[in-house]
Amino acid sequence: MSVDNKTKQKSKNKTWQMPDTYVIIFFVVLFAALLTYFIPVGQFDTKDITYVYKGVEKSRTVPIPESFRILTDDAGETVKNGIKWFEPGGGVGVVNYAFEGMVSGSKWGSAVGVIAFILVIGGAFGIILKTGAVEAGMLQMIKKTKGAESAVIPILFVLFSIGGAVFGMGEEAIPFAMILVPILIAMGYDAITGIMITYTATQIGFATSWMNPFSVAIAQGVSGVPVMSGAGFRFFMWVFFTALGVVYTWRYAQKIKKNPTLSLSYESDAYYRDDLKSKEHIEVKFEFGHKLVLLTVLLGMVWVIYGVMKYEYYLPEIATQFFVMGIVSGIIAIIFKLNDMRVNDIASSFRDGAKDLLGAALVVGMAKGIVLVLGGSDPTTPTVLNTVLHAIGNAIGSLPATISAWFMFVFQSVFNFFVVSGSGQAALTMPLMAPLADLVGVTRQVAVLAFQLGDGFTNLIVPTSGCLMGMLAVARLDWSKWAKFQIKFQGILFVLASIFMIGAVMIGFN
Repeated sequence: MSVDNKTKQKSKNKTWQMPDTYVIIFFVVLFAALLTYFIPVGQFDTKDITYVYKGVEKSRTVPIPESFRILTDDAGETVKNGIKWFEPGGGVGVVNYAFEGMVSGSKWGSAVGVIAFILVIGGAFGIILKTGAVEAGMLQMIKKTKGAESAVIPILFVLFSIGGAVFGMGEEAIPFAMILVPILIAMGYDAITGIMITYTATQIGFATSWMNPFSVAIAQGVSGVPVMSGAGFRFFMWVFFTALGVVYTWRYAQKIKKNPTLSLSYESDAYYRDDLKSKEHIEVKFEFGHKLVLLTVLLGMVWVIYGVMKYEYYLPEIATQFFVMGIVSGIIAIIFKLNDMRVNDIASSFRDGAKDLLGAALVVGMAKGIVLVLGGSDPTTPTVLNTVLHAIGNAIGSLPATISAWFMFVFQSVFNFFVVSGSGQAALTMPLMAPLADLVGVTRQVAVLAFQLGDGFTNLIVPTSGCLMGMLAVARLDWSKWAKFQIKFQGILFVLASIFMIGAVMIGFN
């Protein structure tokens, strides 16, 4: 090797790399632990608020803003619960944040419920992919759509955006991505395009929804605003941002199709490209058994969507639906001898599928550990998070109306890093933001809008989102590469959302 080549190699080795997601979360945990030594803990009293959604009375437990108090000891000094390095007996310490995060929550949410959901979905699709039906159908679709590939992007983007707007589609997009990402790469696009038309589209719909039962309805109900009011303004906003997403994604996809090496996911996409290349000269027959498996998947997806919309199915029910989908697909594969599958292959492919998403499941638990280090998100428990929430609310209240509204949006965007759940964030923040809106002279509808936009758009980039990390795992894309791509789009969304916030204040949106 020449001297110049050695120098180039050394320079290449010294090139700075974006830290792994696990590393980023670990340092955030250290920062959160440091805060516990400087910020006193505070707590709220709570009350139950009822509201009517689609003729059904619902309720949420929310904090009472004026009840906030800083915890003091017997000497009257404020209490700072500096977290220990290690806390035996089941307590949360710095070095056991990962374990405590993974076992926290319930089957209905973060973290253990989301972890189980991701692993079951991964296992179910491991069986479906083992049948070879997706691969056969993908090759058939590529042949049929030759020359019309670009039409797929706007159609799918709008459909997924509608899903996010109408029933809060998020985790449900993960299995769709398992199918669509390989197809799009085979068409000459990349994994980023696949995430944009699935997950990004759902979150744009989620952020601008006029009827989402898991965010808008709860936020309005908690704020004392008529549920589903202001739909006209929000529908216009949905059309605007969905059109923006379609154009942005389509232009990016065309650029990648012309030169795939420009993609930040080019290296990781090699997994799918190589798999496709190895089968280029193999004639894959699209048999009746393959069609039955794909029909099972299609009917399963319809079943999921119907269950979510009609009966408000969530993680336990949806995971069960996909589990059934996987088992039925495996039985069909055995009967029709697809890919020479046997009974034991159903078990092994389920295990392999779950293994592929294990990294994403671990991230969910680790990210939850950040909130636990800060004391958790329970308003009645003395925590650092409660103190920060109250202090920021007071700071915003001292600003002029338009600036206050904009800072509400900024605050909700930042707070989403700690409480990613839309319904959870609404229950925690809206009891403070709604009366704050009254004080600064903006409508409560504007406060709801600030929550909605701040919560929805930042779901696209925060590494604490289990749904996002699951999507990235499916696409075999590291969070740091996704963040590098997403940061520009986040900037555009932030500026335009800010304009909508200011506009809402100016027209007295109510």
